[in-house]
Amino acid sequence: MVNFRPILFVIGLVLSKIALFMYVPTLVAFATGTEGFIDFATAVLITHVVAFLCLTFGRTSEFKLGVRDMFLITTLVWTIASAFAALPFVFINHISFTDAYFETMSGITTTGSTVLSGLDDMAPSILLWRSTLQWLGGIGFIVMGVAILPMLNVGGMRLFQTESSDWSDKSSPRTKSVAKNIVNVYLSLTGLCFLGYLLTGMNTFDAINHAFTTLSTGGYSTSDGSMNHFSNSAHWVAIVFMFAGGLPFLLFVQALRKREARTLLSDAQVRGFTLLVLAAGLAVALWLTWQLDYRFIDAFRVSLFNIISVVTTTGFGLDDFTAWGPFPTIVFAFIMLVGGCSGSTAGGIKIFRFQVAFALLRKQMMQLIHPSGVFIQRYNGRPVTDGIVRSVVAFALTFVLTIVVVAAVLGMQGLDAVTSITGAVTAVANVGPGMGNVIGPTGNFATLPDLAKWTLSFGMLMGRLEILTVLVVFFPAFWRN
Repeated sequence: MVNFRPILFVIGLVLSKIALFMYVPTLVAFATGTEGFIDFATAVLITHVVAFLCLTFGRTSEFKLGVRDMFLITTLVWTIASAFAALPFVFINHISFTDAYFETMSGITTTGSTVLSGLDDMAPSILLWRSTLQWLGGIGFIVMGVAILPMLNVGGMRLFQTESSDWSDKSSPRTKSVAKNIVNVYLSLTGLCFLGYLLTGMNTFDAINHAFTTLSTGGYSTSDGSMNHFSNSAHWVAIVFMFAGGLPFLLFVQALRKREARTLLSDAQVRGFTLLVLAAGLAVALWLTWQLDYRFIDAFRVSLFNIISVVTTTGFGLDDFTAWGPFPTIVFAFIMLVGGCSGSTAGGIKIFRFQVAFALLRKQMMQLIHPSGVFIQRYNGRPVTDGIVRSVVAFALTFVLTIVVVAAVLGMQGLDAVTSITGAVTAVANVGPGMGNVIGPTGNFATLPDLAKWTLSFGMLMGRLEILTVLVVFFPAFWRN
């Protein structure tokens, strides 16, 4: 039985926090005398009223949440929060609710796809709100990935079961402690990223916004030119902190607690992620040097920036990598699916699932060579159970099927094959830019039909919440007692 009153109460809590964060751009609009004060104040009032009603009607003496409740909460919170966070875009930018919801869902899932243009002349309040949405979405997904998804055993996430994934009363203080430490690390890295951008010559406003969207691996910028608008040194700062955003934040906490960088370096995910980034970055850099006459240092900077931007699903723009030739295009098409590490702000399939799959392949090959042998599959020193393997396989299958369905729906609306397929991939993998003339690195999603935007919004939600978390809610058995 689903407990609707506690779920309504949690939704009210989330909406109240969304309203509080709206105060910041509201004050920015008031202090600078720019557009947006009345619009944001109206959005704050509406969100506060709905949050109050949810808290009032959802209050209960027995606050108990089961596994089914957690599935439903996870889906509803992201869906409903996006609806209310979209209000400022409707009021200030005077765009349709469809466009506003797409922009918000893209922001809060840290996808980075956009329907807006003319960012250089846009009100500071709305630019800050876009960046804030991505920053909130990043920390929200980290906490969910560390505390909730392992408990729900979604897509093999049980591999990362920690004390923070245990929601019993006994471990509640531990859960709060881990969440607090992760938030502190997130805040610290955001601050360091902000200082780094300041040192490269960015003004304070641009540095704040880009720090928010870099660490959250979101990719929203304050300029239509994205990172092309800023210096080469700013590109290197982005490279460092996008990479940091793609690493497991729980390992940052453990490394700081033990005062040992070895905690990060000894992790199989981190090693695999680092190797992939360096190998792909070097390969594309050499291609640019040999084929397009780049200086190697520039080729390596541009290549590494774009590789990390795509593999961490950040989506910052720096040159049109689809114009570099067939080899780089193939590389980017692959890494667009891979994603970062589990427990990071990045989307995609995640490195650990590829590593588990390769370990399974190796075990199968050894079994063929030695039929009577007994081989135990391990990952990061932990045994990989049949349940984890089934979860990984189920996730991979539904991930691919979701992309196929989303691409088919886009194609039925008259979009060309490149736009349909890469649009589906970039939405479900939470990357941001697609490929082609319409939604490529130098384009945006404004010209797509409304139904296509709703389809892509749903794809972003599915990808951010690890597919199965949303899919299970649509099974009839979920609603039976």
